[in-house]
Amino acid sequence: MRRIFLFLALPIAAFPIAASAGEIWVTNEKDDNISVIDTATLEVVRTIATGERPRGITFNSDHSRAYICASDSDAVQVMDARTGEILHELPSGDDPEQFVLAPDDKHLWIANEDDAVTTVVNVDTRNVVAQINVGIEPEGMAVSPDGKIVVTTSETTNMAHWIDTATMTIFANTLVDSRPRHAEFTADGRELWVSSEIGGTVTVFDVATQAEKGKIAFGITGINADLIQPVGLEFAPDGKTAFVALGPSNHVAVIDMQTLAVEEYILVGRRVWHMAFSPDHKQLFTTNGVSGDVTVIDVAAREPVKSIKVGRFPWGAAARP
Repeated sequence: MRRIFLFLALPIAAFPIAASAGEIWVTNEKDDNISVIDTATLEVVRTIATGERPRGITFNSDHSRAYICASDSDAVQVMDARTGEILHELPSGDDPEQFVLAPDDKHLWIANEDDAVTTVVNVDTRNVVAQINVGIEPEGMAVSPDGKIVVTTSETTNMAHWIDTATMTIFANTLVDSRPRHAEFTADGRELWVSSEIGGTVTVFDVATQAEKGKIAFGITGINADLIQPVGLEFAPDGKTAFVALGPSNHVAVIDMQTLAVEEYILVGRRVWHMAFSPDHKQLFTTNGVSGDVTVIDVAAREPVKSIKVGRFPWGAAARP
């Protein structure tokens, strides 16, 4: 059954969520800062200055440091997550947009859109250890749970490039639909999901063989197909449900990960880019670029419960306990 929820500006008390304390960090492209949201109060509690046009954001394993792609500063900034102080910058190549940190916290893998390379940086020595030629306009980055494989997606080449992290070389290239924007491995490492923004699909690959297992298309009543543009992906921890941000359609799709069927659509803010679960996975936060806000979704109810105003053009999101 597919349901479309209408988002009403109701107070949070109308949809109570039992949430433990935590934070969602949201990068704001046009304001050059980060909005920090308290997941218990659902309010912005801190605003932290960054370099120019922050987009990708992630934390190390103990969440003591934040890594931020300051795209127009051509740098990855390393920040003390407690104080908000920028400790130093890492070399990144031109226009870093997305990245992934290896599970051992040693190497940062960065997509350099303007250079058609994936740059690998040792975060301890702050040195570039490899630059790997990939397709044109790389953006999406994913690392397998065991840290053995990294995938870069190239928007213009329409490919996912599979990289062996031990040798830092590409061992496979797989075609996807037009303009792949994001990639995610499932928690068990058996599948890779890739969203294609202009193609309007999500492709699911078998990691062992790099073969396509399935493809998900979307259709929302009353929304033109060309506005349904998949970008961000998030998986529920039980491995049963996937959430896909659908760009200017202003909806998030809810997908059964076993059947690949779309179960329902949830209306959020304008131009939804990316998402992050709260640390307890009871809430899902969406970054809505055009409306300059974050929609909070009650995961169990699959309903939007609040809109939180942040900075201009919110893009990336990451959770911190």
